[in-house]
Amino acid sequence: MQFDTDLLSEHKNLFLEARDFLLSFENITETKKDRITTYSNNNGGICHMRTMPYGIDFGFLKGAKMSDELGLLTGGGKAMRVLALKQMNTQALEYYIKQAIQINANK
Repeated sequence: MQFDTDLLSEHKNLFLEARDFLLSFENITETKKDRITTYSNNNGGICHMRTMPYGIDFGFLKGAKMSDELGLLTGGGKAMRVLALKQMNTQALEYYIKQAIQINANK
């Protein structure tokens, strides 16, 4: 499972800190899958998270609908945008997570 791989990564501590932060939002649940760990609420998917060689990635499932005033999201597809972190940035993460939650609430 990807979750187990993430726990073996050199970025394990960053992964766990970000995971705890994600799970601190009301009604966020975690689903561990073979290839990815996803986070959702009652209204649908929020993001997935995994370790990478440089840190961690958050893939926001409806990221194309998000405002990116911080200029930290990458990707040009129809739906997903990625936030890459080398260190924890709670302000940026909160900014994007709250948007993702709101997008789900408005669907």
